[in-house]
Amino acid sequence: MAILGQTLARVLPSRPCRRTLGLITIWTCFCWVVFRVSNDDHLLTSYYQAEKVNMNTRELLGRIMTGKAENNTMSTPVTVGSTTESGEFNILEAVPYIDRSPKLSEADLVKKLQPQMPNLPIVYWQQNKNKKMGKNKTCAKYPDIYDLHFNNKYWQVTETSNGTFYLYGAYLDVRSKNRLGPTVRILGMINRLEPKVKTFCQLWFSDSKEPVFSKVLEYKYIWYKKWGNYKQGLFQPYLLACQLPKTHWGKAPASVSIVEHKCDVATNNLRVIYNKPEGEKKKFAVCVKGLDFPDDDLSIRLTEWIEVLTTLGADKIFLYNLEVHPNVTKVLDYYTSKGLVDVTPISLPGYQPNLPVLQHMYLKSKLNNKRQNELIPYNDCLYRNMYRYEYIALLDIDEVIMPIKHNNWADMMEEAVKSSLKVKNETRASWNFRNVYFMDEMLDIHEPEHFKDIPPYLHMMQHVYRSANYTKPGQYVKCFHNPEKALILHNHFPLGCLGGVCTSYPVDTSLAHLQHYRQDCVSTLKKSCKNDFKSASVKDTTIWKWKDAVIGKTTEALQKLGFFGTPDNRNSVNSVLP
Repeated sequence: MAILGQTLARVLPSRPCRRTLGLITIWTCFCWVVFRVSNDDHLLTSYYQAEKVNMNTRELLGRIMTGKAENNTMSTPVTVGSTTESGEFNILEAVPYIDRSPKLSEADLVKKLQPQMPNLPIVYWQQNKNKKMGKNKTCAKYPDIYDLHFNNKYWQVTETSNGTFYLYGAYLDVRSKNRLGPTVRILGMINRLEPKVKTFCQLWFSDSKEPVFSKVLEYKYIWYKKWGNYKQGLFQPYLLACQLPKTHWGKAPASVSIVEHKCDVATNNLRVIYNKPEGEKKKFAVCVKGLDFPDDDLSIRLTEWIEVLTTLGADKIFLYNLEVHPNVTKVLDYYTSKGLVDVTPISLPGYQPNLPVLQHMYLKSKLNNKRQNELIPYNDCLYRNMYRYEYIALLDIDEVIMPIKHNNWADMMEEAVKSSLKVKNETRASWNFRNVYFMDEMLDIHEPEHFKDIPPYLHMMQHVYRSANYTKPGQYVKCFHNPEKALILHNHFPLGCLGGVCTSYPVDTSLAHLQHYRQDCVSTLKKSCKNDFKSASVKDTTIWKWKDAVIGKTTEALQKLGFFGTPDNRNSVNSVLP
């Protein structure tokens, strides 16, 4: 045994060496375990990734087989860093989806801009900008578009020795009853009463490099001084007139500038609008002043109103837009795409505010300024459409000219015209309809539960109780205007007519009237409202003649626009449509 012990002592290393060998062995085993666990985790991840791809593939194939495949590219997880080995998204090779459309040429940009600024002759300018246009080198050069003085997006300015002119639109008037003959009329606002300054029109034609000069013959005031705001320095609405010389009868000017001296280089240049009818003249156009409802979601009311008017016979509704709720914009866009509505953005000229909300506050506070500003879109609508429609009505979105005996406006007006000719054999400038109030509270008084067979969101169809009394003849009426005779229009009546005195025929209330849906009387009738209009009310279901058609069309439109939403958001009062 002693010999064996001595032999082992010689073969085995010393105790410190054995301790070192043991530690090396333990470390080697630990590293092997860590390697195995890491490798198994990578295999597990690869398995789940492969399974995810298989699931996505099965889902896509399932959609294709069931006809539910979508055009959208399927999204995959994004991993930061290069992971080409596993087939995931590679940020170094990815190409972001952005608009890579080729840049538009100037000509294409101009064509795109023209519908947005219909009163600017930008196409004509672009076609002629490289030509030397003017009377001569020092007189009446054609104004470069970049040298025009824009007061804001839709208004141009010229300063004279006696007042500032804010110009909005220009129109060619070749109506047979126009005693001036072919005339260019310019619509705008001037900060002077009864302007005395002599001005001229520089008329530009497509077939000439030189302008034609014509003296401004008249400043037609689109207001009555007794209505107020009759002060120097305030913006007053005017219609200017320049005759075409006989040498140019039969031609339509491309643009016009107003200058104080013939040879001035103009700071304004307006496209002359001459909208001839496309084919046969249509029957009815409706014009609506600048909409100013930034916070009021009137989208459902507006939808019903549009459907009522088109059912009665409106061929097109022309609305001007200052600022509206986003849901109202969706409604307007929808009916524009259907060709039933035309929307023109508009602004206020001069120092008047155009900032959102502040503009609304200003118009609410300055009522006379508001009413004077409204005359611009009303008369622009007349002159844009005077050749295309037989009748033009100026309505608010809470008003409807309602036939009592007939099923549509066309039959109603046929009888109204016949009745007017029996009284006096002359063509009228307008036919006016008496105003009657359909107050909100009247429905609640008579029908607390409302009408169960009519959707509650249809205001006009529900509110069939009105005042027993009409407002006085001639007060708060609305008209169908004859565009062959109307020269300047006010909200309620024509203020000036071709051929002399304006004649307006009062349509009998047994034939038709103006249904005015309001919460209360207009401010000027507040004191007498309770006794004269709220004290006695009657049920008037005339509108129900078109009930089924309007309910069907309005509901269809609201469904397409997504107003009914889903059960989760249907009751959200403050929700705005996506």
